[in-house]
Amino acid sequence: MVSQVSELMSTVVDNDYCIGCGICASFKNSPISMRIDENGKYIPYIKPEELNELSDPVIDVCPFSENNNVEDVIGQEVFGQQLDITYDKYSGYHLQAFAGYVLEEPYRKKGSSGGMGNWIAAKLLENNLVDGIIHVKPTEDPLFKYDVSNDVNELLKGSKSKYYPIELSEVLNFVRNNKGRYAIIGIPCYIKGVRLLEKQDNILNERVKYHIGLVCGHLKSEMFAKSIGWQLDVKPQSLKAIDFRKKLPDRPANHYGVEVMGDVEGKESKVSSPTRDLYTTNWGYGFFKYNACEFCDDILAETADITVGDAWLPEYSQDSLGTNVIVVRNSELKSLLEQYNGESIHLEKISSDKVYDSQAGGFRHRRDGLSYRLYLKDKENKWRPKKRVEPNNNLSRKRKLTYEHRSKLSMESFRGYRYAIEQGEFKYFIQYMEPFIKEYKKVIKPSLPKRAASKILREIRRIIK
Repeated sequence: MVSQVSELMSTVVDNDYCIGCGICASFKNSPISMRIDENGKYIPYIKPEELNELSDPVIDVCPFSENNNVEDVIGQEVFGQQLDITYDKYSGYHLQAFAGYVLEEPYRKKGSSGGMGNWIAAKLLENNLVDGIIHVKPTEDPLFKYDVSNDVNELLKGSKSKYYPIELSEVLNFVRNNKGRYAIIGIPCYIKGVRLLEKQDNILNERVKYHIGLVCGHLKSEMFAKSIGWQLDVKPQSLKAIDFRKKLPDRPANHYGVEVMGDVEGKESKVSSPTRDLYTTNWGYGFFKYNACEFCDDILAETADITVGDAWLPEYSQDSLGTNVIVVRNSELKSLLEQYNGESIHLEKISSDKVYDSQAGGFRHRRDGLSYRLYLKDKENKWRPKKRVEPNNNLSRKRKLTYEHRSKLSMESFRGYRYAIEQGEFKYFIQYMEPFIKEYKKVIKPSLPKRAASKILREIRRIIK
C-alpha cells in the first residue's frame, strides 16, 4: 500500500488538487497527517516512520483521485433504486426540490440563510433517528473544527456557514471508536469522500446514517478570515472569532455582514462591517480559493441525502432573514420535511430549473469554465482529476480570458497576502492585487452595445416607475 500513498502524493497533492478533507489521514495506522501550509490550507504530510504500517487504500477515498467513481455513479448506487427518483445533470439524482425557511425559533435567526440545515439535523436528534451530528463548530485554535454534537443546544453552536479550512480525520476516528448513529454535514467533496470511505470501512458505513450536503461556491484558506479581521483592525495573529454571515436587517439576504472578535490596540473588541465594504469578500474574485475547487463540478452535493443552500433568486433575496434552496434525495428525509411543513417550516416546491437559477453563476464557472480548464491541462499534458465534464476549447475568447483571469486572481491572492504579512500592513495586499483586478475588469466589461442597451432599459424602468 506504500505505492498508493506515493500515487496520492505525486498526483493529487503535488499538483495542488488536494481539498484538505483529511479522509486519507483517518485510516488506522495511516502514515498521513494533516497540517496547515504557508497558504493557510490543510495539506497531507507523510509520517515516514509509519509508512509501512498502512493497510487501507488511501487513494480510493480521495474525492480528487482518478481511482474513484464520479458523483453520477455514486448517486445511482445510493439513490437510484428509489421510486419517483429523477435525474438531471445539475441537481443529480433527486426526489424533490424546495425553497423554504424555518418558522421555529431560533434556527432562521441563527442560520446563514433560512435555517434549514441545522433544523434538519435537530429533527434527526429529536426524532431519535441519530445520536450525534458531525459538523463544524467554532474553537479557539484553529477557529473552526469538526466535532460531534449530541443535543440541540450543542448543535446550535455550529450554526452558520464557515468559510474556513477544516479536516475530518480526528472526528472520523472518534466515530469509529464510539458506537452510535450519526449524521454528517459537509460540503460536496467532503460528502463524496465520506461516501467513498464508507465503501472501505464497514464501521463507518454502519454508523453514518445520513449525509447533509451544503451548496458550495468554493472553499477558502484561513487567509480569508484573517484578511477580513485585518481590514477591521484585528491583526492576523490577534483574530479570535469570526461570524462570516451576520444578517443585516432591512437589507437583501445577499447583502449580509461579517463580524470579528480579537485584540485591537491591546483591547479585546468586536467589530462588524457589511461584506460589500471589504476588499477580500468579492466571491467572483475567488481570493484564497483552493485550486481543487477549480476542478470540481459538484455544486449541489449530489452524493448527499439532502442538500441545503442559499436561494439566490429574485423572489426570495429581498428577505433579509434568508431563504434556503433544498434538494432532497432520501425518501425518509422527504417525509420528515412534509411532516413539519406548515408547522415548523415553510416550504414551496420548485423545479430543477429554479435550483439551477439559484446557483447559475457557480454552474457556469464549474461546468463551462471547468471544461476549458481541463482542456488547458490536457493541452499541456499535465495530470488532472477525472471529471464528468469533457474538455472543451469551443468558448468565446472573452469567456476564456474571464476564466484565465479568475484563476490568476486566486493564485496571486496567496502571494499578495504573504507579501502584506512581510510588509506588516494590509494595504500592501491591495497594492499587490490591484493590477490583476484591473486587468480582470477590462476582460469582463460589457461591450459598448450591451452598455447602451442596459442604459436604455434602466431609463425605461425609471419612466415606468
